[in-house]
Amino acid sequence: MLLDTCALLWLADKHGNLSRGTLSMIEEASSVYISAITFFEIALKCKSGKLKLPIPPKSWLDLVLEHHNISVIDVSSDVSLLSVELPPYHKDPCDRFIIATAMINKLPVVTADDNFRKYGIKVLI
Repeated sequence: MLLDTCALLWLADKHGNLSRGTLSMIEEASSVYISAITFFEIALKCKSGKLKLPIPPKSWLDLVLEHHNISVIDVSSDVSLLSVELPPYHKDPCDRFIIATAMINKLPVVTADDNFRKYGIKVLI
């Protein structure tokens, strides 16, 4: 499964808005991923003041990923191209990268964003 940026933040924040069922699935999953674009999105939110972390974003992300045994999927050329070719249901470029990553890797996405469903992606929340 692939966590969108909000899902990762909720997981790190003692489970935030994640349902018990989704939380159990994350904890029991053999593989949980984020897109590398999540690093960009979190760093950007910190830089703009929209997100405050207790330590620098890179250190925070490294700790959260290690603690929850989450792997990172790099942004490939295929993901980059597909994110541009997708129908314009979703305007957020970071989410478009996450959607393309999920499509190429055939992964369900943990997200509260209903726009992901418009791309035929299985959504968990």
